Amino acid sequence: MAGYQPTAKRSTEVFALVGMPGGGKSTVGKQLARQIGVPFVDSDHEIEQRIGGSIKQFFERHGEDAFRDLETEVIAELIARAGECVMATGGGAVLRERNRELLHGGATVLYLRSTPEDLFRRLRHDTTRPLLQVRDPLAKLRELHQQRDPLYRRCAHYVLESARPSVHALVNMALMQLELAGLLDPARVAATVGAEPL
Repeated sequence: MAGYQPTAKRSTEVFALVGMPGGGKSTVGKQLARQIGVPFVDSDHEIEQRIGGSIKQFFERHGEDAFRDLETEVIAELIARAGECVMATGGGAVLRERNRELLHGGATVLYLRSTPEDLFRRLRHDTTRPLLQVRDPLAKLRELHQQRDPLYRRCAHYVLESARPSVHALVNMALMQLELAGLLDPARVAATVGAEPL
């Protein structure tokens, strides 16, 4: 597709994680950043710092469109920053075509893919996610997954199935994928890669 052509390899790299709410983006992202010795940033955390409150409250007061506008600004700024980093994005970031273009063109994107059923097991007691405060959260997750899975895939350079593996195994899978692609120097990666069976 015209909007998703790979860019020339840069001297610094942003590794962006996309996926459904509760898919492990922040948890995996923090450990991945630690393993390769780069900063970790979370676009949702950056948004909350900017608005001085929670995304849930902002969502309720201003609506989804205003939130998505702000999210696009923050993602663009994070990608434009000099230096390597691992970035976790919000679950709905891919809904905006501009965000997909920014991520795919300005970062190496890893999609942490989980089934709606696995996500429901992780999130059923979570009251902080505005889109899941509905009568039937599992049905909502299935609807969101059906809508977003093709967008995550379109945005991503690599897809990692995250339903079964542990966080440690997912980090190892990400590291090995990035090494095989020539995006990470194997010497930078800890010797624990591959130690835990999947």
